[in-house]
Amino acid sequence: MELSEERHGDILLIKIHEDRIDAAAAVTFKDGVRSLIANHPGRVVLDLSQVEFLDSSGLGSLVAVMKMLGGRKLEVAGSRDIVLRVLSLTKMDRVFVLHPDRDAALKGLDAA
Repeated sequence: MELSEERHGDILLIKIHEDRIDAAAAVTFKDGVRSLIANHPGRVVLDLSQVEFLDSSGLGSLVAVMKMLGGRKLEVAGSRDIVLRVLSLTKMDRVFVLHPDRDAALKGLDAA
């Protein structure tokens, strides 16, 4: 699982450079994100703009990341329609903070 990080003030932006977060990738995704957020007390934004497929294991890994954040909200940016559909069907669009793209996330603008 290829991940990259950018720091913008108190925001840690993690970009996922894969087209799928599924059962095969879920564990390495969680482990990779865990190592990136370990010492980051600020906002965490996952850039999912390259992700074209998210199954139940992938969704579970997003929930696991949210739990790693304790009381902080998990922010998700740039989700494609198919990923947004999964988040909506599972009501996770009400749990995560969704941003239309990374720029909106960095400005702190919630998706309406």
